[in-house]
Amino acid sequence: QVQLVESGGGLVQAGGSLRLSCVASRSIFSINVMGWYRQAPGKQRELVAGITVGGRTNYADSVKGRFTISRDNAKNTVYLQMNSLKPEDTGVYYCNADYRTWGQGTQVTVSS
Repeated sequence: QVQLVESGGGLVQAGGSLRLSCVASRSIFSINVMGWYRQAPGKQRELVAGITVGGRTNYADSVKGRFTISRDNAKNTVYLQMNSLKPEDTGVYYCNADYRTWGQGTQVTVSS
């Protein structure tokens, strides 16, 4: 089973940017869908963005135009570029492979 390790979280002011990375323990060529989810305190985990092996993407309405998901299959890595961050983007961000495997999460905190 693939293992996922996220990095790149941190504390940033509103309007700032962060880039999250998710590195897989093996090739992701065979993983159809890679996704980023987030969980804010007291709320359910929600999909932020997903990308298929063919490069098709989908985004939560709340992040469209601000976040960009990408994958580098050669590096076994998925990225989430987050721009124009808002306080409501605060949460733990998790990487997911094919709706089955989760990483440990990385904290993103956006101050107002």
